[in-house]
Order: sequence, then C-alpha cells, then structure tokens
Amino acid sequence: MQPGSILIDLAVESGGNVEGSKVGEEVVTNNGVRIIGPENLEGYYPKDATLMLASNFYNLIEHFWDAEAQEFQYDADDEILNGCLITKGGAIVHERFKS
Repeated sequence: MQPGSILIDLAVESGGNVEGSKVGEEVVTNNGVRIIGPENLEGYYPKDATLMLASNFYNLIEHFWDAEAQEFQYDADDEILNGCLITKGGAIVHERFKS
C-alpha cells in the first residue's frame, strides 16, 4: 500500500481481514499506512442503515406497484427487475448466478 493509505477493518472484532488491525485502535505501519479497527461499528449506524434499507424497499415496491389495479406489475423488460430477478420458473435467469 502507498504511504498515507487508510484501511478500515470492518471485521476486526471477529478476527479481522487486515493483518495488524486491532480492535478499537488505529495502527500506523512503518510506511505510513493507517489501519483502523473500529469497535462496535454497527452500534453507531443501525438507525441510519435501517432507514436506508426501508427506503430502498419502499422505492423498489413502489416502482412495480400499479395503484389503479392494486397489484404488482412485473415488466420482463424492466432493467431494475432484471437486476433483481435470480430465478424464474425454477431456472436461474440472472447471468451472474448461472455459472
């Protein structure tokens, strides 16, 4: 890593993914790379994360909701649907998951 780089080890409490990270500490390596091991990171952001997830679900559902018919309308050509749909009729249809 280049001097001045910053790594944040989000898994530091369960063993970590970055060599040299320490729970609740900021470590600076010999060449100036900062390794941050935040403690209880998820405890700082649960409300914001929940609100963002709820907003994403709302917008996804609203996109497919037909208010007049009071039902979901699935357009097979819809770019969003094609990005979300993994299986259809028992077959894997999402390119990323086919192999």
